Amino acid sequence: MTQKNKTLGEFIIENQEEFKYSSGELSRLINSIRLAAKVVNHEVNKAGLVDILGAVGETNIQGENQQKLDVFANEAFIKTLTNREIVCGIASEEEDDFITITGRNERNENKYVVLIDPLDGSSNIDVNVSVGTIFSIYRRVTPSGEPVTLDDFLQPGNRQVAAGYIVYGTSTMIVYTTGHGVNGFTLNPAIGTYYLSHPNMTFPKTGRIYSVNEGNYVHFPQGIKDYIKYCQKEEGDRPYTSRYIGSLVSDFHRNMIKGGIYIYPNTAKDPNGKLRLLYECNPMAFLAEQAGGKASNGFERILDIQPTELHQRVPFICGSSSMVEKAEAFMQNTID
Repeated sequence: MTQKNKTLGEFIIENQEEFKYSSGELSRLINSIRLAAKVVNHEVNKAGLVDILGAVGETNIQGENQQKLDVFANEAFIKTLTNREIVCGIASEEEDDFITITGRNERNENKYVVLIDPLDGSSNIDVNVSVGTIFSIYRRVTPSGEPVTLDDFLQPGNRQVAAGYIVYGTSTMIVYTTGHGVNGFTLNPAIGTYYLSHPNMTFPKTGRIYSVNEGNYVHFPQGIKDYIKYCQKEEGDRPYTSRYIGSLVSDFHRNMIKGGIYIYPNTAKDPNGKLRLLYECNPMAFLAEQAGGKASNGFERILDIQPTELHQRVPFICGSSSMVEKAEAFMQNTID
């Protein structure tokens, strides 16, 4: 069997020794995420044919309008992970608080907690733009058998044992890492199986794409304004190309393959940034570093930030290492 003919299930089994503490539990957890992703993918692909587009008329903990598919995806992942009793706790971007999973005997001795953004970029679903799911997995810090606490979720990103995303686009892919590189698997919809299509994914050291919502330019910090002007200047291999989809998963995925930088800075309206540290930035930062890239808030490595709240927001700069380093230099005003 060639490397690219491997299914996701086969790949997980062959690489179980990479899971430092696992006795098969982490493998089953990733398999459950795979199952839930297929359920969500089915709904995303038929969204235009059924009454699942648009808003539900409610807001989530972030104060954002919830889309119908947001709610569906959130319920699908929580239900799958809960029913299989393979985690002791779940935190979702769509929920006010974390969810404790006790199990049938009221004692949950499972090792892992999952943090998830069930449907990233869902505001784009009405116009048929790619959306995704982002997940992050940690080993619990509270004693086995006890209910999980907030401490289990407020761990810095450098303690992640696995992270990944699913992109629902022209093809559906799962991309994930367990700290031993990044691999991508594409769904064959005819048989419902994911095959290894992108082994050992890496960011090019530099690229020619910058991804930022330039509509907010006047509200950006001066360092980001200066970096954007640098990207636009005709010199050497510049100007760079501006590409911004508005779905983090899609922008990250493109930049990892082609080389580029994604920027979502703080603004006057959102002084702490807008992206969520636990549900978006930490997992993407873990993936970026495992693929040879970098992730920063402009001054500090994302994975070293100590979370203080479940829905904490941070500025986010992520992508090809030399591009992130240049943006950091502008932010820190160390450009000659």
